[in-house]
Amino acid sequence: MDLTELRGKYIAAVAGAAGETALEEVRLAALGKKGEISALMSGLGKMDPEERKSAGAALNVLKDEIDAALRARKSALADAALDERLKSEWLDVTLPGRPRRMGTIHPVSQVMDELTAIFADMGFSVAEGPQVESDWYNFDALNIPPEHPARQEHDTFFMHRADGDTRPPHVLRTHTSPVQIRAMTEQGAPIRVIAPGRVYRMDMDQTHTPMFHQVEGLAIDRDISMANLKWTLEEFCRAFFEVDKVELRFRASHFPFTEPSAEVDIRYSNVGGQLRIGEGDKWMEILGSGMVHPKVLKAAGVDPDQWQGFAFGMGIDRIAMLKYGIPDLRAFFESDLRWLRHYGFSALDLPDLPGGLSR
Repeated sequence: MDLTELRGKYIAAVAGAAGETALEEVRLAALGKKGEISALMSGLGKMDPEERKSAGAALNVLKDEIDAALRARKSALADAALDERLKSEWLDVTLPGRPRRMGTIHPVSQVMDELTAIFADMGFSVAEGPQVESDWYNFDALNIPPEHPARQEHDTFFMHRADGDTRPPHVLRTHTSPVQIRAMTEQGAPIRVIAPGRVYRMDMDQTHTPMFHQVEGLAIDRDISMANLKWTLEEFCRAFFEVDKVELRFRASHFPFTEPSAEVDIRYSNVGGQLRIGEGDKWMEILGSGMVHPKVLKAAGVDPDQWQGFAFGMGIDRIAMLKYGIPDLRAFFESDLRWLRHYGFSALDLPDLPGGLSR
């Protein structure tokens, strides 16, 4: 068979290959180690020099033509396969996208952000501390005596101790006041901090849960008075409830860690089931407060003869219920997505005073 016939044979075979497998068979038959053209190339050594020169050049041209045809056919087959795949995977990009539900921020997280924004504007920073606290930080440093009901097992979660373990008792913190002690110990005075976080008490009903959230504030300086406390709480309530005017009532009370102590009520009305802050003739307790007890300052390493200040504490869940009309505290912890979609907040809508706390 002359080279012209050989060329026609393999060019036709390449063109007729229906797939990559058939194309590979053609390549092996022509250019493989035992292929027809490879056999002709191996026979060049038996020819005389002049004949070998002309035959070798012709075989190289034929080999290059068939190799180019193989490459072109392989590329064409790949393009055809891609076209078929694209036809089966075709997507109309002009169609509207499938709607996806966006997650929402839990009301407790939202209110924590609101608190942080309000108090940051007043110069307070956020302090944090452990949720498992020593008996000293949770009670002793706060001037809570050993016989106080809060130190009994019916009110506080105590950590288990093995027999022979002589370490001091540890508890799940019952308030975030230990954070204030830690902050004063680390930073000294003057200081202005708020301490939001989880706290734990043995209580469970429509308005109480074993785990809830609390924020406590502390301000220590040389000339702080109850007047500063009153202004701070009024400004907070006005900003938090987003009303122009609030009226607070301070009632004398007793807390071991403050002296004098006061429970704070806010004026409100209830019209058609809607709570309105700052108007009406009803009063509702929202927080406890007072001037920090000298023994508490001394326990934190602050000289009570040189420094004084105020402290306050309130339930984050409770003020969230008041502001957003949530009737049952237990729903906060039930992981009900329907409830969260109703009461939740936009994930990217961070509260700030200039732009508004809530939308």
